[in-house]
Formats: sequence, C-alpha cells, structure tokens
Amino acid sequence: MAYQLRLLAGVEKHLERLPRPDGERVVQAMRSPRENPRPDGFVHLEDRLYRIRVGRYRVIYAVFDKEVVVLVCKVARRTEATYRDLRSLLRRVRQAMERGE
Repeated sequence: MAYQLRLLAGVEKHLERLPRPDGERVVQAMRSPRENPRPDGFVHLEDRLYRIRVGRYRVIYAVFDKEVVVLVCKVARRTEATYRDLRSLLRRVRQAMERGE
C-alpha cells in the first residue's frame, strides 16, 4: 500500500531555492518513503520523526501508519541547527495532521 505524501507548510518554498541538481535529488528521495516509509539509510530521530540523507541535505519526515501518510517536515543542509528543536517540529506536524493539511 502506498503512503500519501504531504508537505508541511514552507517545505515547497525551500525546495524551490535549492540548486537544480540538488533539488531534483532531494525530491526523488522525498518520494521514496511513499512505498517504504522506512527505507535503507533512514534514521529514526524521535517519536514519529525520521530522516533521510541526500548528499549534504537532510529530509526530515513524519510517518503516520494508521493514516497511511508521510509528511515531509523539513529539508535542510546538514548543520548543527538541522536537528535543533525537534519537539517543536513534532508539534507542528501533529497540528498539521489534525487540520488535515
């Protein structure tokens, strides 16, 4: 069963700012969790949050198995700030799911 792929507000805008070759690789990687939300190379971060490494970028996403949804929360270059404040990000994810975004 394929998961529905959703993007948290702001993710699409960030993707548009990436250099074209990097952006294409990131988008392709974002699509992979639709078939398998926990693919090779994924890392469990906290609660429902996972990440995939795409070169120097990280795709942070949440998996909702019951709802069959993968929600991409953040796309960022790998820095110390990338994983800062995951609890706040998780709150935003839960709110988005409650609103049906």
